[in-house]
Amino acid sequence: MLFKTVSVVGLGYIGLPTAAVLASRGLQVIGIDVSQHAVDTINQGKIHIVEPDLDIVVRSVVSTGNLRATLIPEPADAFMIAVPTPFKQDHQPDLSYIKTAAETIAPVLQPGNLVILESTSPVGATEQLAGWLAQYRPDLSFPQQAGEQADINVAHCPERVLPGHVLQELVSNDRIIGGMTPRCAERAIELYQTFVRGECFVTDNRTAEMAKLTENASRDVGIAFANELSIICDKLKINVWELIKLANRHPRVDILNPGPGVGGHCIAVDPWFIVSSAPEEARLIRTAREVNDSKPGYVIAQVVKAADQFKKPVIACLGLAFKADIDDLRESPALQIVQQLAGKNVGELIAVEPNIKQVPESLADKGVVHMSLHDALEHANIVLVLVDHKQFKAVDKLLLAAKVVIDTRGLSSN
Repeated sequence: MLFKTVSVVGLGYIGLPTAAVLASRGLQVIGIDVSQHAVDTINQGKIHIVEPDLDIVVRSVVSTGNLRATLIPEPADAFMIAVPTPFKQDHQPDLSYIKTAAETIAPVLQPGNLVILESTSPVGATEQLAGWLAQYRPDLSFPQQAGEQADINVAHCPERVLPGHVLQELVSNDRIIGGMTPRCAERAIELYQTFVRGECFVTDNRTAEMAKLTENASRDVGIAFANELSIICDKLKINVWELIKLANRHPRVDILNPGPGVGGHCIAVDPWFIVSSAPEEARLIRTAREVNDSKPGYVIAQVVKAADQFKKPVIACLGLAFKADIDDLRESPALQIVQQLAGKNVGELIAVEPNIKQVPESLADKGVVHMSLHDALEHANIVLVLVDHKQFKAVDKLLLAAKVVIDTRGLSSN
């Protein structure tokens, strides 16, 4: 069965680019979101997030009528769920968004439909999704009930794209497709092959879920090593950036760069899903998370120490996003650091984030002002580099010569 209509549930950093790319291949795409602002913006051919070139694609597919957004679910041949999967206060996975998505699409499901969970999820989440759908639609059969003969096929295909390069990587990256049955996987491949040039690897849904978690946990462990190394080097008065460059000259060594912590909706979250599934066994993964979660506190202590040198400390905090050249503040260690500094009253705080128009209320309410890079450097006596945005990389180092610089990204060492 060829797919003509696809519904994408969740029009955020993954859902909207996916919907746009599908629409660009000639499919009729119905985007569903809970935000009236997002729906209205997309239907105007505009975007509500920052991602290079996405505005061009969205404008094109909306103008041709291949993409439209709505708050109300409609029937489709396939449904792709791309909603957040955060964790709760105790680091247990929060599947409430997936459950809500199931409730949303259940009334419009029809025999022959395909449902794909793209959200990065703990092991077992795809089966949980299928269970919720079966509960809401007892008149239909699902893979856990009818196997290959199920009315509805269910699969998991985790997104694995890099913010800032999403449109390119959606097409070029290999995909892991985990079907609840071989038939489910086969149908999912049919859909992904409409836009994916990379290879599609078939497995079961649990292995597909664990594969994405493993990818991000591996990165987290590597970053934790670099972050721990940076703290050791501070103590021993060694330039960690020079050290890493030299160590990486070894043909089999590839140390990552340290930073102020780990942010984003993947690496800072996903390893906890593994820990929650196997708390006694995931010792290294848990320790890496704890190392990375503690790094913001170390940076804050450095700033407090530097502020003690000044009668009126003015601290320019360069960057709030979780990585360079995007506007995404989710799980951002930079944002966390500035929030905590504001709560400590260490001095006047200036936020410089060129990818957003205004600072979040959590900062504005505490007196943090948003300035241009030029103005911030003119006013500040302490410069805290939290994100390596391209604008910050281009700063003339002479402008920093008379200031105390706390550089978590190694810009001053380049």
